[in-house]
Order: sequence, then structure tokens, then C-alpha cells
Amino acid sequence: MDKRDVTPAAVIGLAVAACLLVPVIWPLDQSAVALDNISQAPSLTDPGGTDDLGRDVLHRSLYGLRVSLLVGVVAALVATVLGGLIGGVAGLLGGWTDRILMRVIDTIAALPHLLLGIFIVAMLRPSLGAVVLSVALTHWLSTARIVRGELLSLRTRPFIDAAITGGASRARILTRHLLPHVLPKIALATTLMVPHAVWHETALSFLGLGLPPHLASLGNMINDGQRSLLTGAWWASIVPGLVIVTVTLAIAALAARWRDRLDPRVRAELEL
Repeated sequence: MDKRDVTPAAVIGLAVAACLLVPVIWPLDQSAVALDNISQAPSLTDPGGTDDLGRDVLHRSLYGLRVSLLVGVVAALVATVLGGLIGGVAGLLGGWTDRILMRVIDTIAALPHLLLGIFIVAMLRPSLGAVVLSVALTHWLSTARIVRGELLSLRTRPFIDAAITGGASRARILTRHLLPHVLPKIALATTLMVPHAVWHETALSFLGLGLPPHLASLGNMINDGQRSLLTGAWWASIVPGLVIVTVTLAIAALAARWRDRLDPRVRAELEL
């Protein structure tokens, strides 16, 4: 990584870390209201304004972002493990196993992700865990395809044939020759998955399938802010919207910079 990559990565990393440390640095009583400070426009005292219950919009947005990032990261990790295992089995075994698994992946990919996620959460009790499971079960497909395609390509490489001829065990070939080539691409796919997971969590919360309404969540806040638009309090929904757009674009930009440093052959796969 050269110096041009250090500064953006450091800035984004510090910003994300600050969001995660918000509860420690700036505590929030989520049940508190201030009826004498309802729907105040942004000012030096309240940079994000207040909502229809007198709560600080920017403060709650940072709390909501923390929840969205937590859900996004955990869901991306779960989806990566699931997709890596399925793609690994398909790529290593090949044959009928590969064909069956790929047909399953194609079938799931044909379904709209958001509608499938809504169905999964609706079948469970709406909660943070249900949202994580819903996002993870709809975002593992690209990782499975990347792992499967990379393993199928590596199996035909001369150094793999040489390792087999030299008597290397399957475990050694997997850990010594296959995983070092696959893991960087899996890590990048996971990073690219986080913004998608954050948006899906926000959409589910917006539809009332995420956190309870009184808890700070970007989706809940945008949904509640719709009522304030009719009274001119645009900041109640615009501020949380700007927070999620800014952070997800920053993460996506960092991941794109990382992606561009990889071999051009894998870029199209990582964008699926």
C-alpha cells in the first residue's frame, strides 16, 4: 500500500471508530424526550436539529449508524463464512456437486434480495438477530461465486499439479497453495458487502421490521421523519439520510481502491 492509500484508509477508519465509540464519548438516554424543544432547526446548540419529541437528531443518527454498522459487519462476516463454505465445496469437489450448488445459487439470485429479506424477518420475530440473519442469508451468493471460480482456476495451475506430484497432502495443498490466493479476495468481498448490508438493515428498519420504534436506528429515524416533512422539519429525515449515505459511500470508495489494486480479472466478480 502506498502513501496515497494510507490517508483515505486512516480517515475512514478513524471515522468508523468514532461512531462505534459514541456511546462512551456521548451517552444517549433513548427514552428521554424534551417537549419544550420540539422540532428545532439545526443550530450551534443542536447541529442536526431536534425531532418531534425534542430529541437531538444528529446524536441519535450517530447511535443509529453504530447499530447499522454493527449489523452490516456481523451480517457480512456470517455471509462470508456461509458463501466461502458453499463456494469452497463447489470449487473443490466439482462435478455434480458443483452443478447442483450453482443451480441453487442461481435460483436464489433470481429472487429480489430485499423481498427475500423481508420474508425471512417476517417468518421470525422482528429483532436485531433476525435482521442480521436476514441480511446474511441474502448476501452470501457473490462470495460463493468468487470462491468457487477462484478454486476452479487454481486447480488447473501448474504449481498445484507440481504439489500433487510431489506428494503434498490435501490439507497442505489447501492451506499452503489455495487459501493464500483466495483469502484476499474473500476479505475484499466482505468489505464490499458491508455497505449493502447497512442499506438492507436500514430498509428493514424503515419498514418496521428492525429495531423497536423508540430505539435509535437510521431506518426508524427516516421513517419517523416523514411526518415532520409536512411541518417543514426537513432535518428529521435528511440528517440520518446524509449520515448513512456518507458513511456507506466512504466504505465503498475504500473498498473500490482496494479492488482496483487486485488483478483486473476478478473485478467483475467482486461487483456481482
